[in-house]
Amino acid sequence: MTTATQWRMKGSIIGACSCDWGCPCNFDARPTQGYCDGGYTWHIDEGSFGDVTLDGLNLGLHAHAPGPVHEGHLTTQFIVDEKANGQQREALLTLLKGELGGPFAVFASVTETLLDPIIAAFDINIDGLDTQIKVPGVLELGLTTVKNPVTGVAEELQLVKPTGFTSKISHLGMSTVNRYTGGIQYDHSGKYAEYAPFEYSGP
Repeated sequence: MTTATQWRMKGSIIGACSCDWGCPCNFDARPTQGYCDGGYTWHIDEGSFGDVTLDGLNLGLHAHAPGPVHEGHLTTQFIVDEKANGQQREALLTLLKGELGGPFAVFASVTETLLDPIIAAFDINIDGLDTQIKVPGVLELGLTTVKNPVTGVAEELQLVKPTGFTSKISHLGMSTVNRYTGGIQYDHSGKYAEYAPFEYSGP
């Protein structure tokens, strides 16, 4: 019997989707549009996969779900940071495929069609709900705060969810732009977005 590789990572997770602000999926309700287009980007401040360091790398998971995500049938695509060397790339793809647990295993369990991964450069500026991410030719994502419709003042919104599998405390906002032009095509600019710290380990 072989021993599964020990891994860990912590950093920032940025998510955005086709739902209205707040995202009903956070509360186990059906998505706003009945379907879900969206994705997550993880920026790893510190991480390792066995003896392989993952510090400073980025990875993404983007998907289309024809209904609520928990009902499955997702078409999913990964983005792996081109800065990753061969060992790092193999480690990130192993994790993204859900082979060693973490939130990636949840997405793997509801994915029906897995598209070829994209290896690309991330131009990323992590700054809470002012985060900006560009993967040239693939992803453009910008975050901002939700503004009060009467006063125009930025709202401070947080979701505390101890049972959350991607994060436990999220800062809720909206996207200024959310455009994906990889194997899945969507533009849901002005819809839901979130920023959160994360820390995972396994198996």
